[in-house]
Amino acid sequence: MSAAMDTESTYSGYSHYSGHSKKAHRQGRDRHKSPRSKDGSRSEKSVTIQTPPAEPLLGNDASRAEEGQDDNWGETTTAITGTSEHSVSQEDIARISKDLEDSVGLDCKRYLGLTVAAVLGLLVFLTPIAFILLPQILWRDDLEPCGTVCEGLFISVAFKLLILLIGTWALFFRQPKADLPRVFVFRALLLVLIFLFVFSYWLFYGVRILDSKDTNYQGIVQYAVSLVDALLFIHYLAIVLLELRQLQPMFTVKVVRSTDGESRYYSLGHLSIQRAALVVLENYYRDFTVYNPALLTASKSRAAKHMAGLKVYNVDGPGNNASGQSRAMIAAAARRRDSSHNELYYEEADHERRVRKRRARLVVAVEEAFTHIKRLQAEEQQKAPGEMMDPREAAQAIFPSMARALQKYLRTTRQQQYHSMESILQHLSFCITNNMTPKAFLERYLNPGPTLQYDRDRWFSKQWTLVSEEAVTSGLQDGVVFVLKCLDFSLVVNVKKIPFIKLSEEFIDPKSHKFVLRLQSETSV
Repeated sequence: MSAAMDTESTYSGYSHYSGHSKKAHRQGRDRHKSPRSKDGSRSEKSVTIQTPPAEPLLGNDASRAEEGQDDNWGETTTAITGTSEHSVSQEDIARISKDLEDSVGLDCKRYLGLTVAAVLGLLVFLTPIAFILLPQILWRDDLEPCGTVCEGLFISVAFKLLILLIGTWALFFRQPKADLPRVFVFRALLLVLIFLFVFSYWLFYGVRILDSKDTNYQGIVQYAVSLVDALLFIHYLAIVLLELRQLQPMFTVKVVRSTDGESRYYSLGHLSIQRAALVVLENYYRDFTVYNPALLTASKSRAAKHMAGLKVYNVDGPGNNASGQSRAMIAAAARRRDSSHNELYYEEADHERRVRKRRARLVVAVEEAFTHIKRLQAEEQQKAPGEMMDPREAAQAIFPSMARALQKYLRTTRQQQYHSMESILQHLSFCITNNMTPKAFLERYLNPGPTLQYDRDRWFSKQWTLVSEEAVTSGLQDGVVFVLKCLDFSLVVNVKKIPFIKLSEEFIDPKSHKFVLRLQSETSV
């Protein structure tokens, strides 16, 4: 009942742009009434998580309803659906709640690491200043006078601390891009090294200067300068380990999406498995086309249709039930193999024909709408400035003329769940504002784009799971395979080492290219 109410409200939002009559609406609702009543008992056994209601342009059952429909189906029928895109069981709900609880622990771990790093950084910057100020506070009268060299060291310490502060801010104070399952080994080693280094300097300072109340103030300042110099060298070491070491490509990784087999290749340097997984995910959202589960339903429905036509008869008695049925199913599937490829060929050819036809209609409709925009702009220039139409109003004015052609094309190509009416209007107003052509407007819909192009709520997965036989803190090696899993699919990553290339040089003598042309003069006899 709730699914029908959701789809009826979605249809009412687009009744302004469609030509369906009320009579057709009642006929379509009666036609789909019985299938929903059959699914009612099944919905009681599972928990359904619906996608966010972002005003989809069409229903989600367009991939099934498209088969067996002519080009004018939208004039006489209305499709009402309550089917969700993801169905999970109670065990999956419990697992999701457990993941949410684990995420709270990850947040605490992340803030704890940031707190420790901030406290240690503050201690590092205050230590040289404390080395210089403590003798002035505790035994000022006993100190030797500070000469010109000593005062020059003050300037050196100030500028070196400023450089160290800017370098630390540029290297460490960045917005974190992800929460990794394990600590970054090199960063942890640097923190331990800095702590031991500062502790050693404080220990020496306390024993040799504070206890004895050394009166050589220039030597104390020189000691603080040596500390700042050592900290600058540690900062250089951090740049080499954290930034420069991974720049040289050493491995080639192949990333394959498990559902449709789409793959990409990337070159990586010396990285740990968890940081390589982070790089793969960043490139995935940019390079891979958006995951569309509706494109996978056609092959599944075709296989189910072929297997549904098989009948198995048990003639050997109840003893050989399982093995006899399996052998009969395999033999029948082998006999039907010769005819199945013909069905697949004609289905794909018919689908391509419908896509080309509706694409042509969409291109013509958009070109006519943009021509109307140019005519409106010419008319608006003759009006007063207060009466001019903004790009949003212009987009709303021309959208009904192209809405039907765009609606049919998105249903045919099964992209309707990724484009809401609001997103289309925003894209159209953006194209009008920047004086873009119809071809530039259609590029988003004719060619499936990368994942980042679409609405964030429809594709972004907040939780990825890294599965690896090796420790995630270990470095990449030849032959390592790890998997990145989310709710709908997984990314399988295979690591291969770039082979060692040996180049040889061959010298070519410049004189070898020279030749002599000898002509023999001949006379006619």
